[in-house]
Amino acid sequence: MPQRRAHVAPSAAQSELAAALAGLRASLDAPVEFSAQAESEAASASASVPELDLRDVPFVTLDPPGSKDLDQAFHLARAGSGFEVRYAIADVPSFVTPGGALDAAARLRGQTLYAADGSIPLHPRSLSEDRASLLPDVERPALVWTFALSGDGDVTDFRLERALIRSRAQLEYAALQRMLDAGEESPADLLRGIGELRVEQERARGGASLNLPDEEVVRADDGTYRIERRRPLPVEEWNAQLSLMTGMTAASVMIDAGVGVLRTMPQPDEKSFEAFRRQTEALGRPWTRGEYGEYLRELDRADPLTLPVLEAAAALFRGAGYVVFDGAAPADAEQAAIAAPYAHATAPLRRLVDRWALAICLAVSSGREAPGWARESLPELPGLMQASSQRASKLNSATINCVEAALMTPFVGSRVEASVIEIRDGDRAAVQIADPAVTASAPVPAGSAPGDIVSLTLVRADITKGELEFST
Repeated sequence: MPQRRAHVAPSAAQSELAAALAGLRASLDAPVEFSAQAESEAASASASVPELDLRDVPFVTLDPPGSKDLDQAFHLARAGSGFEVRYAIADVPSFVTPGGALDAAARLRGQTLYAADGSIPLHPRSLSEDRASLLPDVERPALVWTFALSGDGDVTDFRLERALIRSRAQLEYAALQRMLDAGEESPADLLRGIGELRVEQERARGGASLNLPDEEVVRADDGTYRIERRRPLPVEEWNAQLSLMTGMTAASVMIDAGVGVLRTMPQPDEKSFEAFRRQTEALGRPWTRGEYGEYLRELDRADPLTLPVLEAAAALFRGAGYVVFDGAAPADAEQAAIAAPYAHATAPLRRLVDRWALAICLAVSSGREAPGWARESLPELPGLMQASSQRASKLNSATINCVEAALMTPFVGSRVEASVIEIRDGDRAAVQIADPAVTASAPVPAGSAPGDIVSLTLVRADITKGELEFST
């Protein structure tokens, strides 16, 4: 799907929007500022120098433009008929003292929150965007996973070590995609091949990647806001496969050790599958054979009805959570969309739970017991992460609603065309307006079906409340 850029709202609406977004920050049920003690700990935190020196390995990072909190760096190489993948993760466990002010502040937050007018970081920026971040051309301690892959992308061996690294370059998604598509030489030449092999491994497991279009609020240099909606680039999926591989390996390490924290999601029940089948039939794109993951992968991304199908499939990807254990692995340890046990273990600068998974995996891989602080606090993690996920979801949806209302302000009283995505209660539906790129709930004419184009009148746009009102 090509990227769509919404109109920029007029200046009066932008002023009202800025106030509404500031109000969203103030309404968060979480601290925004760090205590002086937490800031001091972050600014002075230091990690011991690892014995293993991998500074000669040309690691690179791959992130959105402007990112400073760089959690991962990779190095890809051929090894006989297969590959060697080195995946370095920021060594946050070495910088954060358990029980200290910085640790307490991170537990209150749970994860970095992303608002339209800036992020609210999990850790003070002096740590997350500087001292622990895997920025280019600086030495950093890291937790380095080394994977041996067969020619078909299967993991045949791995190890986890603490090492000193030096990233050579900070790559960006769009630029790298252009380089790979053009056949130009890059530090990530093997990413396409390894990524596609790992996608095939996912297919063989029965896993599924939803890959819904991103909906992101973007702030321009002049202070105005717009919503960009785009489908993730192939290079983003290939990069994500490295993280998934690491998360599955971390899960296996903790399961074998009998202690850890897993990211789980139940398999959809038959009622959910049947509802999805009916929706695909109504859309004229029936799911008639194979696993649902295979069906989703085979959808034509250029087909205008693919988006409504993917929106309907989102109902199959619900119920994700965290399960902790100490003594015996949980009976139902699988993350259904991945079709394997899985752990969050690759983003410790931005997500609290990853610090526990990494600390446990490193200890176990080194032949030691899991750290006492990690074992003692495991029971707290699911609640902390659930609370932070709820805050993130609330902030994201409220931000998008406010920006959409601002973007639609010039159209109050006008007719607009919209595509029906999903029929909801009664005569209401989820609809997609193409330009401005806005998703909304609206009444639609009787007999409307997903994929139909309907004409609506915008009656009201309330920026402060993030509400849009339409009539047919």
